[in-house]
Amino acid sequence: MVGEIANFAAYAFAPALLVTPLGALSIIFSAVLAHFILKEKLHMFGVLGCALCVVGSTTIVLHAPHERNIHSVKEVWELATEPGFIVYFCAVVILVSLLIFRYAPRYGQSHMIVYIGICSLMGSLTVMSVKAVGIALKLTFEGMNQFIYFQTWIFTTIVITCCLLQINYLNKALDIFNTAVISPVYYVAFTSFTIFASIIMFKDWDTQTPTQIASELCGFVTILSGTFLLHKTKDMGNKPAEPTVHPIPQHPPNKGTDDTLDI
Repeated sequence: MVGEIANFAAYAFAPALLVTPLGALSIIFSAVLAHFILKEKLHMFGVLGCALCVVGSTTIVLHAPHERNIHSVKEVWELATEPGFIVYFCAVVILVSLLIFRYAPRYGQSHMIVYIGICSLMGSLTVMSVKAVGIALKLTFEGMNQFIYFQTWIFTTIVITCCLLQINYLNKALDIFNTAVISPVYYVAFTSFTIFASIIMFKDWDTQTPTQIASELCGFVTILSGTFLLHKTKDMGNKPAEPTVHPIPQHPPNKGTDDTLDI
């Protein structure tokens, strides 16, 4: 709970292009804590996966864009109502509607990408709205009340709606498919769509050089590699339980059952 609140607050002070990929650090902490507390052995591939996540995160932090100076939630609304993001928003709503009403009833039980697609697409809108609400809260605490504007309440409604949809369909995916497969795929899809939405709405790459953009992409790919490696090999350090062999009971032959006839 504390971690989610801190993550929510981070969006008010840093660009989503920086905050979202750093979610991979929670995977590292989970692996390390499991090693020391739950005595789950962190094998060589696990250490390599953690190292890749750290290197990728450091690369993104060093080359991340600066946060825009926003003085009112109305400025966020203006960014959200520009043609580029409106097209993205409408495309997400159409795709999610198709996945929910057409493909989920038919293929949801057999193709995890249906539920993951719903959660990831809605997640990108959630993060953009969370960032708007976070900025509104930050400015309100600084003495400029932003909750007198209807835009703040629209962003809040979008956050609640998208979160409920994400929780619902992510739970459905976890009930059907293996968590070890769902977690990395969902992380990749959610982070990718969120970064794409942030680039469109907040124009994070407009003030950056091609070298900085390439470095951020390399850092992102490095994090993805470490995440997949951690999830793919997380059970390698645990010795499988030896199967219990039950001896076959030996029954003594019953007397008087000889098929031969005495003459």
